[in-house]
Amino acid sequence: MNIPNFITLLRIILVPVIVILLIQGDFRKALAVFIIASISDAVDGFLARFMHQQTVVGAYLDPIADKALLASTFVTLSILHVIPSWLAVIVISRDFIILLGISVLFIMSVSVEIRPALVSKVTTVLQAVTVFLALFIRCLPNGIDHQWLNILYWGTAIFTIVSGLHYMFRGFRLINHDVKK
Repeated sequence: MNIPNFITLLRIILVPVIVILLIQGDFRKALAVFIIASISDAVDGFLARFMHQQTVVGAYLDPIADKALLASTFVTLSILHVIPSWLAVIVISRDFIILLGISVLFIMSVSVEIRPALVSKVTTVLQAVTVFLALFIRCLPNGIDHQWLNILYWGTAIFTIVSGLHYMFRGFRLINHDVKK
């Protein structure tokens, strides 16, 4: 167990803490823990590269930690009517489709390199910013106009859909390439 993987595991452990805080209505603490979890995502990646401790386990754990953090917060915030339900459905559907695609590739014995595309990295950042701002605004006094968040919601949705389509095309290409062999 190296330090970057340990930090990633801590991020996974923080997921239920955030969900519990959200359910209890303690948005300030949930926001603080979400910020810590989000910063840990950057720190573990930096440390893995800087310390030359990139591992196969880390390559799998890091996206799992990201998905667990974002999926759980999107679902919980949707249930609490903090963010629109349709956005949570798009985010969760994309992740489900990606996991389904990886499973199909695995069953077909098609080798897959776990490497996020640029559009996926942008999508993850937009999703994290969406959760952060939704929580941040929830912590502000009532009466703050947050209609501009709708623009962020739609931007996040569009990038999430484009990212999902990108992975689908990438998966089909892998399958077609493997079938031609």
